[in-house]
Amino acid sequence: MDGLKRELISEASRRGLPNVIVFTTGGTIASSAQSATAMSGYQPSVGARGLVESVPELRDVANIWGVELCNILSKDMTSAMALRASQAIAAELAYPDVAGAVLTHGTDTLEETAFLLDATIASSKPVVLVGSMRPASALSADGPMNIFQAVSVAACTAARGRGTMIVTNDRIGSAWYTEKHHANSVDSFYSAEQGQLGVFLEHRPVFFYGPAVPTGKVVLDVTACTALPQVDVLFGHQDANTALITAAAASGARGLVFCNVGNGSWNAEAKAVAKKLYDETDIPIVFSRRPEIGYALQLQGDDWAIPSGCLSPQKARILLQLCLQAGKTFAETKSVFLRTMGL
Repeated sequence: MDGLKRELISEASRRGLPNVIVFTTGGTIASSAQSATAMSGYQPSVGARGLVESVPELRDVANIWGVELCNILSKDMTSAMALRASQAIAAELAYPDVAGAVLTHGTDTLEETAFLLDATIASSKPVVLVGSMRPASALSADGPMNIFQAVSVAACTAARGRGTMIVTNDRIGSAWYTEKHHANSVDSFYSAEQGQLGVFLEHRPVFFYGPAVPTGKVVLDVTACTALPQVDVLFGHQDANTALITAAAASGARGLVFCNVGNGSWNAEAKAVAKKLYDETDIPIVFSRRPEIGYALQLQGDDWAIPSGCLSPQKARILLQLCLQAGKTFAETKSVFLRTMGL
């Protein structure tokens, strides 16, 4: 891609080891704080070379090539940046001599970028996202081991055909399902209901079953895409302000995702306003669930709205953006979401 060029950072210790491309975006894993015990107030300060060279054991796993995409905290990550990462990774995976790719990322929005990559990269080669909960400067930083494990998965032939993965704290999870469950603990990323793809035993990845992808998973082409349509998420709660619904549409939203209570239950007033907006504008409306685990289900008489199934509001937003970008009709978009529930 324009302006991006990979650089050989670490040559493998012996011939025959695979080539893995490490793309970096910053995040806690690349940050330094003012003291070894500080867990906040840090800024990204380590680039691709510094991250790789901090784990010399990678020489026994693969030849490591680096590409620095940006150096930010992931709270500032945008969908345009995530699209660029998807395109850059897909371009490198097209080379026959590349075994897999790793993307280092801040943990705040890691699950969102991971989901977008899973829904846009068609390659069977492994794509692995990795971050850390402690900065690189911290005592007992979790970043170096997470990077080692992520590269090990990307270099592993058994990791092929599983889509994009998230690797942290000895766990290997599907990007489609894995989410951040704790704001502070190093044990923050996992899939509570769908389970993990595998774990690490000593220094090697062990998968629980053969290659598989999530039910109803789609891969949408973003090769020539530079931006995604605006889709806003509205949070359901007691006394929710329904004026925000029409305000979002008036500000340019081409789709809305409602983070509703329970299993996607609508507040009566919000439902009436959302239904009126849909009838007048045809803006697609997706409803998800506020609880961390479970499904948002289609209710009789609510065919005008699209249930997110097991997808969280933030992941449902990305899938709706991709469907809008692809020019899918309401019926086609609804079918995409229903297929994730096996319907």
